[in-house]
Amino acid sequence: MSFWRRLLQAFKPRDAQRAFELDQPLVEVLQQFAETEKRPREEVAADLLSAALIKRQAAEENLRTWRALSTREQQVTALICLNYTNPQIAARLFLAPDTIKSHVRNVLRKFNVHSKAELRLALNDWDFSEWK
Repeated sequence: MSFWRRLLQAFKPRDAQRAFELDQPLVEVLQQFAETEKRPREEVAADLLSAALIKRQAAEENLRTWRALSTREQQVTALICLNYTNPQIAARLFLAPDTIKSHVRNVLRKFNVHSKAELRLALNDWDFSEWK
């Protein structure tokens, strides 16, 4: 069970739904969004919260995967996310292009994605600027 699910479960009342209080600016934005969507505010809020939790769980999984990578796989991942090509990565890390291909395959498998583009999308919130 993820950290967020455990946290939500720990604070969930036994016999009632959990009520959240929102500050006024957030209520106004939510109301505007609900009106645009022509849906009840509560339904829009529930959908947004659900989407945020799903995104958070994916971020947690990506971080767990990152931490399980070898140092070299982390380097390759960072350079992929900075849009380096395999030959550029090989030159930068002083490795053979076939070795880079192997690392790329391993990284894609470990992150459960099928392409470098999917990997970049999964990690698009991450800052890899220190790897330049």
